Amino acid sequence: MIVFDKLWLQMKQKGVSTYKLREECGIDSKTIRRLKANKNIETKTLNKLCNVLDCKIEDIMEFIPE
Repeated sequence: MIVFDKLWLQMKQKGVSTYKLREECGIDSKTIRRLKANKNIETKTLNKLCNVLDCKIEDIMEFIPE
């Protein structure tokens, strides 16, 4: 299972709100809900998140075996 717990920590550390993701990065509220629920998202969304947070993919998500 892929989880995005690290994403919320990165956002907090870098002072990035979900409002900023929606308004400045073009990530819609539906996608943010999917991230919070650890659902599937598109790789272009991962790219946007890494760009805005200036981080690597492993800084925002991790695989946890079920």
